[in-house]
Amino acid sequence: MGLRSSGRKYSFDILSETNTVEDDDSHLMRRSNSFPSRNREAEIPLPTENPKNRKRKKHKKKKPPSSECAMIPEDPASSATSRDAGADGVTFEIARDSSCQSFVSGGTESATSVCTVVASENGYNYCELRQRSISGNEEAESRAEESSTEKQQRRSEPNGVVTKLETAESLDWKRLMAEDPNYMYPMEKSPVKYFMEAMYNGNSLQSTTILGDEKERQRVYDTIFRLPWRCELLIDVGFFVCLDSFLSLLTIMPTRILLTLWRLLRTRQFIRPSAAELCDFACFVVLACGVTLLEQTDISLIYHMIRGQGTIKLYVVYNVLEIFDKLCQSFGGDVLQTLFNSAEGLANCTEENTSFWIWRFISDQALAMAASIVHSFILLAQAITLSTCIVAHNNALLALLVSNNFSEIKSNVFKRFSKDNIQSLVYADSVERFHISAFLLFVLAQNILEAEGPWFESFLFNALLVYVCEMLIDIIKHSFLAKFNDIKPIAYSEFLEDLCKQTLNMQTENGKKNLTFVPLAPACVVIRVLTPVFAAHLPSNPLPTRLFWILILSAMTYVMLTSLKVMIGMGLQKHATWYINRCQKRKHHLHAD
Repeated sequence: MGLRSSGRKYSFDILSETNTVEDDDSHLMRRSNSFPSRNREAEIPLPTENPKNRKRKKHKKKKPPSSECAMIPEDPASSATSRDAGADGVTFEIARDSSCQSFVSGGTESATSVCTVVASENGYNYCELRQRSISGNEEAESRAEESSTEKQQRRSEPNGVVTKLETAESLDWKRLMAEDPNYMYPMEKSPVKYFMEAMYNGNSLQSTTILGDEKERQRVYDTIFRLPWRCELLIDVGFFVCLDSFLSLLTIMPTRILLTLWRLLRTRQFIRPSAAELCDFACFVVLACGVTLLEQTDISLIYHMIRGQGTIKLYVVYNVLEIFDKLCQSFGGDVLQTLFNSAEGLANCTEENTSFWIWRFISDQALAMAASIVHSFILLAQAITLSTCIVAHNNALLALLVSNNFSEIKSNVFKRFSKDNIQSLVYADSVERFHISAFLLFVLAQNILEAEGPWFESFLFNALLVYVCEMLIDIIKHSFLAKFNDIKPIAYSEFLEDLCKQTLNMQTENGKKNLTFVPLAPACVVIRVLTPVFAAHLPSNPLPTRLFWILILSAMTYVMLTSLKVMIGMGLQKHATWYINRCQKRKHHLHAD
């Protein structure tokens, strides 16, 4: 108490007069290793305590201190003057740990303010000036200590620097949103002002669309104009390639077999046939067996069985048959390649391996025959289903076209395809276009045999409807496939170049890119359908006359098919030669540039 009478004032005396102390960044100061710890504690006189409070502290269990606390002067240079000047006597406490709480208690004052220097682990100190009540209540004092400890823990950061809390003035919401550079919308804006800004602020769809560039414009015009006609040109050329192969099976193959038999009859000695002759013989056997089995099939029974089903079941049956058609087409191509390989091995084998190659050729021949017969029955059932839909008067054809075509779009457009897969898909569309032509020929033959009254106009309209729908669906499908898979229209020109090289029997870069088409099953169906049409127009005369007219009609048919084969074959070769030369010139100009 002597120090107090000498004129020196403690921190709670000063704070009781001023009541406010401003925090500043200058309160952060470096901890000095020369600060005294326990030596200065004896120099600080504490205020007198109430005897009752002293008794309560004796019974209270003492906790071991986790760190040592001490008091230091604010500045060594100004410590001497602060003892003399009563207004500058501020008491500072230093805490070596964040959990250390320094306090000054008194018995008479109602509140004290203590400036505590918190020493963190990295050497930086933070000065906090806080005011708490010390009215003698021990519980209030402990709660104040716990709250200050929590504040110090919240202020501590992982790097050891103690940060400062935001003031109440900086927590103003309007001021915070106004100072935020990312906040562009003002708080107070009238609806009229918002509407006027929306009217004069560029594109009305700028929030959901972006501005395109020249690449996007090129992509749009590729999807609408450039790609559709290239895709349709490729599918049409593929269709004529399939037709040329079909006509070769009906014209070239029988001619070569007849020439081989004529040579055997003329020479009267057996000569090992070549690989091409064995292949022709194998295809003829498969075709003959398929036509024979299809001749035993009652088409009227199958027609009435399918027609008795509901409209919903018709397109379901057609879609199922189309899936099996594609599977048999793929499997039949592999089987026919295996058969041709066996024929090549049998034609070139030695005398010791002849029996092995003969049995291998026979097994492959039986497998090819079974696959072709199954495929023929599937195509026949599919043709009968299409004929049922065309003849029906309850819009069954429209339901069939809608379900089939849009299911095809759904199953292909929204998938990822590589360039080779798209090329195989285009070739499959060419084969499908040829199969549809065979089905329409079947419908035409059935109308010639069984239709009554005027039927040709209705048939022509339905046939055009089927073709136009198929063409539109193929264009839409490939346009959006190219769009989603980033395929340029020039890729379809490359596909056409590969197809032209295949027409000229030129080697392509990849053998798997060739168009694979097996005309055996469609030929069986067409022959089965056209045979009754020719038989219905034969005269009912004695057998020699009927045989004569059969030979005449067969010769006329053969001449017509051969002429068509020559025209299509020569046209394909001429077009292929012109297109390949055009592509080579274009590549030469590109390399020259």
